[in-house]
Amino acid sequence: MLHARSIASVVAATAVALPMMTATAQADDWSGYHGVEKYTARLDPVTVNNSDAAGTAQVWLADNDARIRIHVDDVLADHPHAQHIHVGGRGECPTDYDAGIHNGRRALSTLDGIDAYGGVETSLTTEGDTSAASGLAVDRFPTAPEGSVSYDRTLELSDAAADAIRAGNAVIVIHGIDYDGDGTYGDVLGPSDLDPNLPMEATNPAACGPLR
Repeated sequence: MLHARSIASVVAATAVALPMMTATAQADDWSGYHGVEKYTARLDPVTVNNSDAAGTAQVWLADNDARIRIHVDDVLADHPHAQHIHVGGRGECPTDYDAGIHNGRRALSTLDGIDAYGGVETSLTTEGDTSAASGLAVDRFPTAPEGSVSYDRTLELSDAAADAIRAGNAVIVIHGIDYDGDGTYGDVLGPSDLDPNLPMEATNPAACGPLR
Protein backbone atom coordinates (compact mmCIF):
# COMPACT_ATOMS: atom_id res chain seq x y z
CA MET A 1 0.00 0.00 0.00
CA LEU A 2 1.39 3.37 -1.02
CA HIS A 3 1.59 5.89 1.76
CA ALA A 4 2.91 9.41 2.34
CA ARG A 5 6.63 9.81 2.99
CA SER A 6 8.83 12.83 3.45
CA ILE A 7 12.07 13.83 1.71
CA ALA A 8 14.60 15.11 4.21
CA SER A 9 15.00 18.76 3.24
CA VAL A 10 12.33 21.32 4.09
CA VAL A 11 12.04 24.57 2.14
CA ALA A 12 10.87 27.77 3.87
CA ALA A 13 8.68 29.99 1.66
CA THR A 14 8.85 33.77 1.77
CA ALA A 15 5.58 35.69 2.23
CA VAL A 16 4.77 38.07 -0.62
CA ALA A 17 1.79 40.12 -1.70
CA LEU A 18 -0.54 38.96 -4.47
CA PRO A 19 0.06 40.54 -7.88
CA MET A 20 -1.79 43.73 -8.76
CA MET A 21 -4.50 43.26 -11.38
CA THR A 22 -5.02 45.51 -14.38
CA ALA A 23 -8.39 46.29 -15.89
CA THR A 24 -7.72 43.77 -18.67
CA ALA A 25 -6.75 40.83 -16.45
CA GLN A 26 -7.81 37.41 -17.66
CA ALA A 27 -8.90 35.43 -14.60
CA ASP A 28 -8.42 32.10 -16.33
CA ASP A 29 -4.68 32.30 -16.91
CA TRP A 30 -3.33 35.45 -15.17
CA SER A 31 -2.60 37.07 -18.55
CA GLY A 32 -2.89 40.81 -18.21
CA TYR A 33 -1.90 40.89 -14.55
CA HIS A 34 0.68 43.55 -13.79
CA GLY A 35 4.21 42.16 -13.69
CA VAL A 36 3.31 38.55 -14.53
CA GLU A 37 5.83 36.39 -16.42
CA LYS A 38 4.78 33.22 -18.25
CA TYR A 39 6.88 30.08 -18.59
CA THR A 40 6.02 26.86 -20.41
CA ALA A 41 7.35 23.32 -20.62
CA ARG A 42 6.68 20.60 -23.14
CA LEU A 43 6.53 17.39 -21.14
CA ASP A 44 8.03 14.55 -23.15
CA PRO A 45 7.95 10.85 -22.26
CA VAL A 46 10.88 9.20 -20.54
CA THR A 47 11.03 6.45 -23.13
CA VAL A 48 13.65 4.29 -21.40
CA ASN A 49 11.02 3.81 -18.67
CA ASN A 50 8.55 2.48 -21.26
CA SER A 51 6.49 5.63 -20.77
CA ASP A 52 4.26 7.30 -23.36
CA ALA A 53 3.26 10.12 -21.00
CA ALA A 54 3.31 13.55 -22.62
CA GLY A 55 1.73 16.95 -22.10
CA THR A 56 2.38 20.57 -21.19
CA ALA A 57 3.01 22.72 -18.14
CA GLN A 58 2.38 26.44 -17.80
CA VAL A 59 3.57 28.69 -14.99
CA TRP A 60 2.47 32.30 -14.49
CA LEU A 61 4.82 33.98 -12.04
CA ALA A 62 4.56 37.28 -10.15
CA ASP A 63 7.21 37.75 -7.46
CA ASN A 64 6.97 34.35 -5.71
CA ASP A 65 3.27 33.77 -6.42
CA ALA A 66 2.61 31.25 -9.16
CA ARG A 67 -0.31 29.72 -10.95
CA ILE A 68 0.66 26.29 -12.29
CA ARG A 69 -1.29 24.31 -14.86
CA ILE A 70 -0.28 20.83 -15.99
CA HIS A 71 -1.94 18.42 -18.37
CA VAL A 72 -0.43 15.02 -19.12
CA ASP A 73 -1.93 12.10 -21.02
CA ASP A 74 -1.02 8.41 -21.15
CA VAL A 75 0.05 7.93 -17.54
CA LEU A 76 -0.97 4.93 -15.46
CA ALA A 77 -4.66 5.39 -14.70
CA ASP A 78 -6.09 5.58 -11.18
CA HIS A 79 -2.68 5.69 -9.52
CA PRO A 80 -1.05 8.68 -7.79
CA HIS A 81 1.55 10.58 -9.78
CA ALA A 82 4.04 12.66 -7.85
CA GLN A 83 4.97 15.85 -9.70
CA HIS A 84 7.63 18.40 -8.84
CA ILE A 85 9.64 21.41 -9.82
CA HIS A 86 13.26 20.24 -9.78
CA VAL A 87 16.12 22.76 -9.55
CA GLY A 88 19.89 22.85 -9.13
CA GLY A 89 20.92 20.52 -11.94
CA ARG A 90 21.71 21.37 -15.54
CA GLY A 91 18.16 22.60 -16.12
CA GLU A 92 17.37 19.83 -18.59
CA CYS A 93 15.81 16.40 -18.81
CA PRO A 94 18.00 13.28 -18.64
CA THR A 95 18.58 11.12 -21.68
CA ASP A 96 18.35 7.35 -22.03
CA TYR A 97 22.12 7.23 -21.48
CA ASP A 98 21.59 8.38 -17.88
CA ALA A 99 19.56 5.26 -17.08
CA GLY A 100 20.89 2.58 -14.76
CA ILE A 101 20.31 -1.11 -14.29
CA HIS A 102 17.59 -1.80 -11.73
CA ASN A 103 16.63 -5.34 -10.83
CA GLY A 104 18.38 -6.45 -14.01
CA ARG A 105 16.49 -4.02 -16.26
CA ARG A 106 17.54 -0.74 -17.80
CA ALA A 107 15.47 2.14 -16.46
CA LEU A 108 15.85 5.73 -15.33
CA SER A 109 15.28 6.20 -11.62
CA THR A 110 14.73 9.59 -10.00
CA LEU A 111 18.32 9.62 -8.74
CA ASP A 112 19.68 8.58 -12.13
CA GLY A 113 18.33 11.85 -13.52
CA ILE A 114 19.26 14.18 -10.68
CA ASP A 115 22.37 15.63 -12.37
CA ALA A 116 20.19 16.74 -15.28
CA TYR A 117 17.15 18.17 -13.50
CA GLY A 118 18.36 18.63 -9.91
CA GLY A 119 16.60 17.96 -6.64
CA VAL A 120 12.99 18.52 -5.67
CA GLU A 121 12.30 22.13 -4.69
CA THR A 122 8.50 22.30 -5.04
CA SER A 123 6.02 19.45 -4.64
CA LEU A 124 3.00 20.07 -6.87
CA THR A 125 0.46 18.60 -4.50
CA THR A 126 -3.29 19.09 -4.84
CA GLU A 127 -3.57 20.60 -1.35
CA GLY A 128 -1.50 21.48 1.68
CA ASP A 129 2.27 21.78 1.85
CA THR A 130 4.22 22.21 -1.40
CA SER A 131 7.78 22.09 -0.06
CA ALA A 132 10.33 19.36 -0.76
CA ALA A 133 9.16 17.71 2.46
CA SER A 134 6.00 16.64 0.59
CA GLY A 135 7.98 15.09 -2.25
CA LEU A 136 6.46 11.66 -1.60
CA ALA A 137 3.11 12.74 -0.15
CA VAL A 138 1.38 10.16 -2.33
CA ASP A 139 -2.08 10.86 -0.91
CA ARG A 140 -1.92 14.50 -2.08
CA PHE A 141 -0.88 14.04 -5.71
CA PRO A 142 -3.23 13.59 -8.70
CA THR A 143 -4.45 10.05 -9.34
CA ALA A 144 -4.93 10.29 -13.14
CA PRO A 145 -8.50 9.15 -13.83
CA GLU A 146 -8.63 7.57 -17.29
CA GLY A 147 -4.88 7.98 -17.62
CA SER A 148 -4.69 11.79 -17.65
CA VAL A 149 -3.44 14.32 -15.11
CA SER A 150 -5.04 17.77 -15.08
CA TYR A 151 -3.64 20.10 -12.44
CA ASP A 152 -4.35 23.76 -11.68
CA ARG A 153 -3.16 25.35 -8.46
CA THR A 154 -2.06 28.78 -7.27
CA LEU A 155 0.70 28.64 -4.68
CA GLU A 156 3.64 30.49 -3.21
CA LEU A 157 7.07 29.37 -4.38
CA SER A 158 10.29 29.44 -2.42
CA ASP A 159 12.91 31.96 -3.47
CA ALA A 160 14.99 29.09 -4.84
CA ALA A 161 12.16 27.85 -7.08
CA ALA A 162 11.19 31.30 -8.36
CA ASP A 163 14.83 32.21 -9.03
CA ALA A 164 15.47 28.91 -10.83
CA ILE A 165 12.44 29.38 -13.09
CA ARG A 166 13.61 32.85 -14.07
CA ALA A 167 17.16 31.57 -14.64
CA GLY A 168 16.06 28.70 -16.88
CA ASN A 169 17.15 26.09 -14.34
CA ALA A 170 13.75 24.64 -13.36
CA VAL A 171 12.37 21.36 -14.70
CA ILE A 172 8.89 19.84 -14.31
CA VAL A 173 8.97 16.09 -13.69
CA ILE A 174 5.93 13.79 -13.55
CA HIS A 175 6.62 10.50 -11.77
CA GLY A 176 5.01 7.07 -11.81
CA ILE A 177 5.41 4.48 -14.58
CA ASP A 178 4.08 1.06 -15.58
CA TYR A 179 7.34 -0.40 -16.85
CA ASP A 180 6.01 -3.91 -17.48
CA GLY A 181 2.47 -2.93 -18.49
CA ASP A 182 0.73 -4.90 -15.77
CA GLY A 183 -1.58 -2.03 -14.79
CA THR A 184 -0.12 -1.28 -11.37
CA TYR A 185 2.98 -0.11 -9.51
CA GLY A 186 4.70 -3.45 -9.06
CA ASP A 187 8.13 -4.74 -8.09
CA VAL A 188 9.54 -5.38 -11.57
CA LEU A 189 12.31 -2.78 -10.99
CA GLY A 190 12.68 -3.43 -7.28
CA PRO A 191 12.27 -0.83 -4.51
CA SER A 192 12.41 2.92 -5.05
CA ASP A 193 15.77 4.61 -4.57
CA LEU A 194 13.88 7.36 -2.71
CA ASP A 195 12.00 5.12 -0.27
CA PRO A 196 12.51 1.34 -0.09
CA ASN A 197 8.91 0.96 1.11
CA LEU A 198 7.69 2.10 -2.31
CA PRO A 199 8.15 0.27 -5.61
CA MET A 200 10.52 1.98 -8.05
CA GLU A 201 7.74 2.15 -10.65
CA ALA A 202 5.89 4.57 -8.34
CA THR A 203 8.72 7.12 -8.24
CA ASN A 204 10.53 6.80 -11.59
CA PRO A 205 10.06 9.73 -14.00
CA ALA A 206 7.32 9.31 -16.60
CA ALA A 207 7.49 12.73 -18.32
CA CYS A 208 9.84 15.69 -18.11
CA GLY A 209 10.27 19.18 -19.49
CA PRO A 210 12.38 22.29 -18.68
CA LEU A 211 10.50 25.53 -18.04
CA ARG A 212 11.40 28.27 -20.49
